[in-house]
Amino acid sequence: MTLSVAALDLPGILAGYTPLPGVADELFQSNGQMRPVWASFIQALAALPPEDLAARFARGEQYLRDAGVYFRLYSGGPVQDREWPLSHVPVLMSETDWATICDGLTQRADLLEQVMADLYGPATLVRDGHLPAELVAQNPQWLRPMVGVKPRSGHYLHHLAFEIGRSPDGSFLVLADRTQAPSGSGFALENRMATSRIFSDPFPRSHVRRLAGFFRTFRDTMEGLSGEGRRMAILTPGPNNDAYYEHTYIARYLGLTLLEGEDLIVENGQTMVRTVQGLEPVGLLWRRIDSDFADPLELNEVSQIGTPGLMGALRDGNLSLINALGAGVLEARAFMAFLPRLCRVLTGGPVKLPNIATWWCGQPAERAHVQQNAARMMIAGAMDTTLPFAAGSDPVGGAQNDLGLTLADWLARDGAMLVGQEAVTLSTTPVFSEGRMVPRPMTIRVFATRTETGWAFMPGGYARIGKAEAATALAMQAGGSVADVWVMADRPVPPETLVSRAAFERSPPGILPSRAADNLYWLGRYVERTEGAIRLLRAYHLRLAETGDPSDSLLQELALFLKKLGLGPDVPIPDTLNDLVSAARNAAAKVRDRFSPDGWHALNDLAKTARMLAEKVTAGDDAAMAMSVLLRKISAFSGLVHENMYHFAGWRFLSLGRAQERADGMLTMVQAFADPEASAGAYEIAIEVGDSVMTHQRRYRFGPSRETVMDLLVQDAQNPRSVLYQISQMRDLVAALPRSGPSGQLGALERALLTLDTDLRVAEAADLTAPRVTDLRNRLAQVFDLLSRQYFR
Repeated sequence: MTLSVAALDLPGILAGYTPLPGVADELFQSNGQMRPVWASFIQALAALPPEDLAARFARGEQYLRDAGVYFRLYSGGPVQDREWPLSHVPVLMSETDWATICDGLTQRADLLEQVMADLYGPATLVRDGHLPAELVAQNPQWLRPMVGVKPRSGHYLHHLAFEIGRSPDGSFLVLADRTQAPSGSGFALENRMATSRIFSDPFPRSHVRRLAGFFRTFRDTMEGLSGEGRRMAILTPGPNNDAYYEHTYIARYLGLTLLEGEDLIVENGQTMVRTVQGLEPVGLLWRRIDSDFADPLELNEVSQIGTPGLMGALRDGNLSLINALGAGVLEARAFMAFLPRLCRVLTGGPVKLPNIATWWCGQPAERAHVQQNAARMMIAGAMDTTLPFAAGSDPVGGAQNDLGLTLADWLARDGAMLVGQEAVTLSTTPVFSEGRMVPRPMTIRVFATRTETGWAFMPGGYARIGKAEAATALAMQAGGSVADVWVMADRPVPPETLVSRAAFERSPPGILPSRAADNLYWLGRYVERTEGAIRLLRAYHLRLAETGDPSDSLLQELALFLKKLGLGPDVPIPDTLNDLVSAARNAAAKVRDRFSPDGWHALNDLAKTARMLAEKVTAGDDAAMAMSVLLRKISAFSGLVHENMYHFAGWRFLSLGRAQERADGMLTMVQAFADPEASAGAYEIAIEVGDSVMTHQRRYRFGPSRETVMDLLVQDAQNPRSVLYQISQMRDLVAALPRSGPSGQLGALERALLTLDTDLRVAEAADLTAPRVTDLRNRLAQVFDLLSRQYFR
């Protein structure tokens, strides 16, 4: 099928699509003919009614919301999580074009490996004058401690990304090399999942090359590098990183443990992860933190996200890293000025896929060339790693600088730290905007992984799209969007999955880092503490609505109790309640890889609803109804997590936190409201907040008394709200955890819980006096100390 711009007479969204003059377009060739790879897809797309297309786009966006895909927006204010900005129409590439790209990038990946090996090895490129010494020595990503350290795997680079674009003549250019800790491969998977919801038809879906095979190959390679009996994991900077969602997603997808620097310790040259079972050896880390933060002892001393001694483990050959520390040195813009020459030196031939033309201003001839051609160039830092601006973007460069110097003086003074790059005019791709298709600038990020037989490339997956015709806003931080990239085959492609073809084998249980166990435990505690606060506030506002008199003695006692908990009812929804929800959310954010997106959504929904209600509810009935809404939402979260979460060690710590907080909260409450000196109606408050009104009516023939309250809420082993029930549950949970004591003997933690359980079972309700209850609370606190000492510290 051959269509031209002039002949394109398709209905609806495609009417009036006009490529920009002097710019390559992914939809149309320079002769006005539609690229064949697009023809069938465009015909199918144009045949869809507008309402059907809108419904399809909505399905893709709903998938991303349900999956919890977000990116982190950095601005002058607080960090914000924003919905993933999907561009609904994918970028289509032919297999021929993709093969050309992969062939050129294979050569480039091998070239980068050779350069890296030389920079941290014999340094012949600098010695022989092929690479200026200052370009290496002044690069902040060149790490002197890595010199002479040979990777255990034999290679420095294992996972790469390349930013590429199509030049006006239709050929492809490399715009940037990503060697430090390339991000985006996980987001590429989510892009594919979303577009699969939009375009679920047999065609074009059956002709799109699959992504799963790339990740299966990558995982198999990592398994081979990790070493027998050693774990492999992803090393993340933590929840504050802009790509943290991707780290959690890819960890779940590949079945890897997600670690932070504090999870690791180096002993006798061996890298170990702190787990609830003790120290476990780690053989491979897929590094997602920048190199200089990896080891505060030998690299960046202010780093709080690294692991002291990691360089020693690498030096001893006991750890594999993807990629090697110091790989970020290759990302500097200035290297692009020398890679074509280095390619001839190291391979004997020219580069197959050229990069953007670059001149390093530390050399007289190149500096003069940049000065003479400044009008069509972008001048930037030699060590900068961001994407080059496009032509017409008016960057700080050319004849402009912020130093008040003329261009000649600027280049003469700072030339060694500057490069000139030919302004890029990026190709455009069709984007759905305001009910029609329009051309927008784009780049493609191509991912590569090293295998035993060479480099394997993800077939498509990730494109960045500008929000306007100018290419200054490709980044999501600047309002850009992302699109899936489809590599289209001429015939249906076979399905690919992450599952290896080997026989079924159940994997051994994963490890639980102590930090993750700690956060899961506190997640359980914060959620339970929030629920208790909601129940107390609801009880207060119900009675306020009944009496209408804040000076009522029972209301005053309840208000005083709330104030002691930081929940003073001066406002219907106190800030402390929102703080509790935020504390639960922060704990959950640190272990997002360990529970479902539904649970995360439920917690976010609770936080959003609490903030919204705090702005508009009034005291009394209105606030009581608001508390009921929050109670249902927090119960939904608890149900999703506790009923659907796999009952491994992580679930046990989450449940331990929940049980301990419920037991302590119940003891605190009965101490106040089961007091013989309390106002009339206090026993009813205790039973109501303990969610045991119906049970009390069925269990006891007369109205509530101190004995019935203590029996039901403290000693009843069948009441899931009672203290004894929580301690019994904690005993069962601890019994299933790894033990530190001698085999067959109870540890200190188990003995503490056993004595608590026994004392409550043999006590009479009348014996549970206020001092006795205080003693029980103190002993519960000691249980936490023992738990923390054994598993968290």
